[in-house]
Amino acid sequence: MIPTQRVILGAGLAILLIITAASIGLDVKSRSDAAWVNHTVGVLKKISDLRVLMRSAESAARGYEIYRNPSFSEEFQAVHARIAPALADLKRSVRDTPEHVALLEGTEPLALRRIEIAAEVMRLRAGNDQAGIAAVQGKGEGRGLMDTVMGNFDHLSAEEERLLAARSQDSRRTGIVLLGIDVAGALVILLLVVMMMRGSRRSEGALKSTLMETTAAKQQLEAAVAERTEHLVTAHDELRLSVNVLQSTFHSMAEAVLVIDAEGNVLLSNPAAERMLLHRTGMNLRNLRAMSIVLHGDGVTPLKADELPSARVLRGEPFENMEMIVHPHSGNAPRHLMISGRPMLDGKGNVSGAVLVYHDATTSRETERQLYQSQKLDAIGKLTGGVAHDFNNMLTVISGNTETLVASLKQQPELQRVARLIDEAAERCAELIQHLLAFARRQPLQPRNVEINAAVADIAKLLRPTLGEQIEIETVLEQGQMTAHIDPSRLTNALLNMAINARDAMPNGGKLLLEAHRVVLDQAYAQSNPDVRPGPYVMLAVSDTGTGMPAEVQQQAFEPFFTTKEVGKGSGLGLSMVYGFVKQSGGHIKIYSEEGHGTTIKLYLPPGEGMTEPVTSAAPPAEGGAETIFVVEDDPLVRNFVTVQLQSLGYQTVAAPDGKAALELIRAGQPFDLLFTDVVIPGGMSGRDLADKVATIRPGVKVLYTSGYTDNAIVHHGKLDDGVMLLTKPYRRNQLAAMIRKALGHMPTG
Repeated sequence: MIPTQRVILGAGLAILLIITAASIGLDVKSRSDAAWVNHTVGVLKKISDLRVLMRSAESAARGYEIYRNPSFSEEFQAVHARIAPALADLKRSVRDTPEHVALLEGTEPLALRRIEIAAEVMRLRAGNDQAGIAAVQGKGEGRGLMDTVMGNFDHLSAEEERLLAARSQDSRRTGIVLLGIDVAGALVILLLVVMMMRGSRRSEGALKSTLMETTAAKQQLEAAVAERTEHLVTAHDELRLSVNVLQSTFHSMAEAVLVIDAEGNVLLSNPAAERMLLHRTGMNLRNLRAMSIVLHGDGVTPLKADELPSARVLRGEPFENMEMIVHPHSGNAPRHLMISGRPMLDGKGNVSGAVLVYHDATTSRETERQLYQSQKLDAIGKLTGGVAHDFNNMLTVISGNTETLVASLKQQPELQRVARLIDEAAERCAELIQHLLAFARRQPLQPRNVEINAAVADIAKLLRPTLGEQIEIETVLEQGQMTAHIDPSRLTNALLNMAINARDAMPNGGKLLLEAHRVVLDQAYAQSNPDVRPGPYVMLAVSDTGTGMPAEVQQQAFEPFFTTKEVGKGSGLGLSMVYGFVKQSGGHIKIYSEEGHGTTIKLYLPPGEGMTEPVTSAAPPAEGGAETIFVVEDDPLVRNFVTVQLQSLGYQTVAAPDGKAALELIRAGQPFDLLFTDVVIPGGMSGRDLADKVATIRPGVKVLYTSGYTDNAIVHHGKLDDGVMLLTKPYRRNQLAAMIRKALGHMPTG
């Protein structure tokens, strides 16, 4: 090889070494860039996870405050335990950026304080410490802390996204430069090969050796290029995957998300926004107000233009869980929305747009309202049932004695008239208590299979003279036999009460429609009506063309003593009695009404199985006897009254105030033919418990129960247990006589 060729070859090799060194250095930098890109993506994910943890803790605390369900407390504790470690992990991840570390150092105590406030409120709520709760909530500290923490997270996320963009750009530039160096190296190699081929004539052996070395260097360079290309492809794939995950999350969110500019134009929206709000990209939120009536969360106060979510957020005011109700002019159903908003700032700190997130709380708010209404009615029912027992005890004494007084004053008409007034007043009190017990679902039902079409037809005949000629009565009955398992007398009372209400709502006349159909209430209906079990029902509907009811009246219609009628024209117990009858029968009741157009009340009754059961004719009044009756009654007035009445019928009597005293007498050998016991007696032993214990001493004992209201001792699923006989207080002398003979097994013949 000539000296000139050696010089050129040496220079070429030097250039090749420089290119190789530069390629290796850039490869190291490219790997570092890719690692930083991955690191930044990981930091963004940790910020997002922390945001979700904070929201989950706040949601669990709010759920516990509303429903008092222990599962929300357990969820809160689980999330609480993860927040501090997540904050620590995030601080470690951003330690390369002092500004971010400082921001997190200031955010961490705020976040932990916000969670501690939520935990304190839950502890106070569990202890029912209303004063403590009011004190904590009065400070308003929690919401401000949450806004600050979320704002810091937003700022940190924006900074990390900026770093991600810069590092991704550096990585792409490094890749391009590295590729150029690789190409230049390849060109230098080709040049050296050409030069070596020219000198092959003089030094073939040396050329071959150099060519082999060059080929090896080329292979190494190609391997380095392939490895670098693989790294770039992997980094780009990971970046593309992150973008796809973010896009998929955005499009699959149940909440509606809108990104708007400073003029209120929608720049970006997800599918949920188009379904929920009918808002699409290109619309202007300020022009959409004319399409709806927008109210505050109370459903009454109109929302002013400057109070709208878009107006607030474009003023630079971030907010969380703003409630509003939207009534579209199109006639679509109103929506109850919960909105959160965050302004977007440009490089100068000015508001350039905003992000709004809408959560549709319509279904949950309606479920909460129905649950509250159901709980309120149940609470009133329990109170009613509790006081009815004592009232009926007193009415038993009053009614029985006034009945005797009326009979004994035949020779003194003036006094007898006064006694009759007392008797009639007592009878009205008894009816009032029975209505209250019907609402409280404490009346003893005697259900049987009733053919509904025949029952409705009979009731319609009864209603014609009651409602008057100005009310037109029409029936629409589904063909074929329909049976419902109900108490027929209670059904008659229920339809009569609803018909009278309908008549009063049509003072100038109108139409009353009675309908009967087979229906199936599905799972979707049951989800929106928490007290409903899905399945088949027999539906009875009573519709009128009257004045209708506003929404607030519909919500209170079933409450006892609630009435919109004038004083003296209604007790407010009609619909409450219907409500109790339907619920105790295992059914469902629903009101549909519109002001000025009329009302429909639908009763969904449990279907019957098998054939209808005939109505037994009433037996004639029974006489007394000579057997011994064992009376167990804790109220001394009632006990004395009953024993006197039984003795006047010819019976022998033994009396005890409670179960313990009764058992002592029975164990001592006291003879008797019938145990006549109150269901509710003191001493920790009910009348049913007493009867069970007596049966072990004297098998086959005959028992007659009495009570001012029924409870689970002898009534289950709304009806008396099989084989149980009950005389409901207050009762008359002839009712007492008839039930005693029936319980003794001596039914009078007619």
